[in-house]
Amino acid sequence: MTENDQSGPQEALGYAGDMTPTEAWQALTDNPKAVLLDVRTPEEWTYVGLPNLEALQREVCLVPWVFFPRMDINPQFVEQLKASVRLTPDTPILILCRSGVRSIAAAKALTSSGFTDCYNILYGFEGNPDTNNQRGKISGWKVDGLAWRQK
Repeated sequence: MTENDQSGPQEALGYAGDMTPTEAWQALTDNPKAVLLDVRTPEEWTYVGLPNLEALQREVCLVPWVFFPRMDINPQFVEQLKASVRLTPDTPILILCRSGVRSIAAAKALTSSGFTDCYNILYGFEGNPDTNNQRGKISGWKVDGLAWRQK
């Protein structure tokens, strides 16, 4: 953002901003109203694992942004989120996917739907691919040593 640019992150990005997985954990620790929303597919939750918020006495909200295998966008995404957890327009929603791409799209959709505090979690659950094109080794929730479990 330049000095003359008066727009905030929400206007520039289409959502409130980005944070690392460690920053997201700290936000969840500090703010009991914050929600961790995992937008990966049910197949990813089952076979790759899930963030574990038991230490915070919280649950992860699971609503897929897309459906495997065609990766079609979930047309009921916002409605399913509203049905799964109590939200107000200013509830901090921290959004996680595999690598931080689908979570951006979800953050933009939620912001367009009237939620004002939506954050993309950079690098996602598994992070960027390494030189062997394998995830889970150089960045992401798991690599940062944050709690997770197999479903």
